Amino acid sequence: MKKTAVITGASGGIGGAAAIQLAKEGYSLALLGNRSKEKLQKVKQACMDAQPNSDAVIFSLCGDLSNAKEAGQLIQKAVESLGHVDLFLHCAGISHIGLLTDMSDEEWTNVINSDLSSVFYCCRKVVPYMISKKKGRILMISSVWGNVGASCEVAYSAAKGGINLFTKALAKELAPSNIAVNALACGMIDTPMNACFSKDEICEICEEIPAGRMGSVEEVAQTISLLSKAPIYLTGQILTIDGGWC
Repeated sequence: MKKTAVITGASGGIGGAAAIQLAKEGYSLALLGNRSKEKLQKVKQACMDAQPNSDAVIFSLCGDLSNAKEAGQLIQKAVESLGHVDLFLHCAGISHIGLLTDMSDEEWTNVINSDLSSVFYCCRKVVPYMISKKKGRILMISSVWGNVGASCEVAYSAAKGGINLFTKALAKELAPSNIAVNALACGMIDTPMNACFSKDEICEICEEIPAGRMGSVEEVAQTISLLSKAPIYLTGQILTIDGGWC
């Protein structure tokens, strides 16, 4: 049976790279995005070009995963179109940089809903499909800030910290059903999300990283690939890829 994956945030740096990596491995893919249909279509085309299996299915869906109803509908359509889901990879999310005292209610809610509530909405819908098959993998893209917190990124840190404990708790629920749930906490990765930093700021950050540089989205994608093949007994873990930083 063909391998399948549902990927949220597929138009982003990590999500897009992961999609292309899994396409190379023969996966059928449901690519979910929200903010950029054009970028999502480019990722879809890149996946189709990389796909070695002519019988594999690759399609894209757009919608707002921070909305409970819309997220549920998107996941249902994605899984039913694929027929089953082996891997659910959640890469969707946004960031916000600024002092807590300057943050509006709307900005706080937007980050929490986009980064944390979306995980709940999507998993609530995808889990029953996996339980019915008694197999599956769920992998969340988290952040080292979810482990240690970051100044001027309180909402983002809180959301990613929430994802980490969500991961551990859900792993305990789903282990009896042969479903692994893990999170990958990323450090400073060269993505559009980090394009807000100046060259000088990036240089200063890289001086703190033992590896001396930012990670690439391809390195994260390769790690995702490794985790997609890991034993199911590896579950409930927050694995870090940060060049030895945190």
